[in-house]
Amino acid sequence: MEKNTKVIAAFAGIAVLMFGGIAAGLSITKNIGKSDSAISSEKAMKSLEKKVSKINVSNVEARKEQVELDASSLEEELPDISKYPLSVENTTDTYIEIFSSTEKSGEENDGWLNDVAEAFNGSGIIVDGQKVSVAVRPIASGMGMDYISSGKYKPDLYTPSNELWGEMLKSNGVTINLEEEKLLENVAGVLLSKKKHNELIDKYGSINMKTITQATADSEISMGYTNPFASATGLNFLISTLLNFDPKDPLSDTAVSGFESFQSNVPFVAYTTLQMRESAKSGVLDGFIMEYQTYINSADLRGSYIFTPFGVEHNSPVYSIGNLSSQKKQITDEFLEFCEKDEYQQLAVKYGFDYPDNYISEVPDVSGDTLIQAQHLWKENKDGGKPITAVFVADISGSMLGEPLNELKRSLLNGAQYINSDNSVGLVTYATDVYVNLPIAKFDINQRSLFAGAVTDLDASGSTATFDAILVALNMLMNEKNQNPDIKPMLFVLSDGETNIGNDLSDAQGILEALKVPVYTIGYNADISALDKISNINEAASINADSDDVVYQLKNLFNAQM
Repeated sequence: MEKNTKVIAAFAGIAVLMFGGIAAGLSITKNIGKSDSAISSEKAMKSLEKKVSKINVSNVEARKEQVELDASSLEEELPDISKYPLSVENTTDTYIEIFSSTEKSGEENDGWLNDVAEAFNGSGIIVDGQKVSVAVRPIASGMGMDYISSGKYKPDLYTPSNELWGEMLKSNGVTINLEEEKLLENVAGVLLSKKKHNELIDKYGSINMKTITQATADSEISMGYTNPFASATGLNFLISTLLNFDPKDPLSDTAVSGFESFQSNVPFVAYTTLQMRESAKSGVLDGFIMEYQTYINSADLRGSYIFTPFGVEHNSPVYSIGNLSSQKKQITDEFLEFCEKDEYQQLAVKYGFDYPDNYISEVPDVSGDTLIQAQHLWKENKDGGKPITAVFVADISGSMLGEPLNELKRSLLNGAQYINSDNSVGLVTYATDVYVNLPIAKFDINQRSLFAGAVTDLDASGSTATFDAILVALNMLMNEKNQNPDIKPMLFVLSDGETNIGNDLSDAQGILEALKVPVYTIGYNADISALDKISNINEAASINADSDDVVYQLKNLFNAQM
């Protein structure tokens, strides 16, 4: 009996060793031929599924709500102009107000117009027997155009980065007059890493828009640019790219086809220049766009990238809005003459407004109507044939009660009109627990109606399980991607940034990094630093949207990403 026992034990030992060896062999061989990224993604998915299995998730039946098919008025979307305070205040009762793009009305090297305006206000210039002055309001070119064209607020003068915005104002029926063609010298350019620049030189012999667009379309480089609805450089890049494919007609089938090929190899369009720069730092992008004045003032950029100019010049033209009174016209003339003084032109050079190569634009005159159509063409074709699938993650905890939740609802309901119907959308909400209010589906009229009903019915109470909700939404996206591998997944988290229950950042960060899903965060009276940490994982944007401008901010974000 003892002998038999020993034999059985021996066989059992052999079996353990055998099966153990087989298991080890399988473990070793199962990853053969897989990239590190694929292995990392598989591990992340297992971790994600394990975490989600422990989260209390409930399904909420959505009801349909009537959908407004007509876009809301631009005037209603825009915040009060006080959201964008003056950088230089008038010192007299008789003055002109100037809308200025921010590269010349910001701080330090971006403050040229502020410096000149303050000197002008201190010079004691008299018009019609009265001392006069100027006020400067820093505002992005696209937003400035929106205020003017909507009629919500009109300055006396408008100086965007380039002439394209003036052309669109004309097409929008606004009476403007060109008072100064070139206030400053500046150009837009593509920044290519030195390595990629040299590779393209070796292949093509030179670098220009033609070689850059071709290299992008052929997947030789990864390009990034900014939202052409809001960014002067982004709009310039869009029209330059279209003209590269068809110099005679940027809206032709040839141009559109070429753009689609180009865009299919663009990882994303950045909501902000900062987001684009962070993506470049992480290695996601080989090249991106920027004005020369910003580039030359950034030692880290000059050391790592080579600048290639493109498109129309960024010469800060100056337009008067409407028909100025005789007095305001005289103040305008006096101020523009003051800007031309040698000391202020030398100051402009010191601040970087002096592209050294005497660049001459090859872009022909483009009408405002063409530019507006190009923006809409871009909106329809920017996803390069890969539809977006997004899950909105909305905070309905007790800390969101009242105005924050009301603004969240308003911004989502308004922003929905800027989501392409070819994209797919889901909605997850969270407090102490997590709720799936709307499973992912194509954003057709039915889904829009369900989305509107789900958002309208949101109410706030309970604790804040932010990362539980992010993990649940991420799992929904990954399940959808498993069914439709070509989709571009993304998350939008709308919250005050507070997390006090459930998983935390450390539980979600590694998974998000491995799966490479960007998380855009929108903060409502928020702890922005907490939201920044979430968005920075995969170089997405974080918006500090207070109750004044969240609707407009979300519109721009959706135009860029959805």
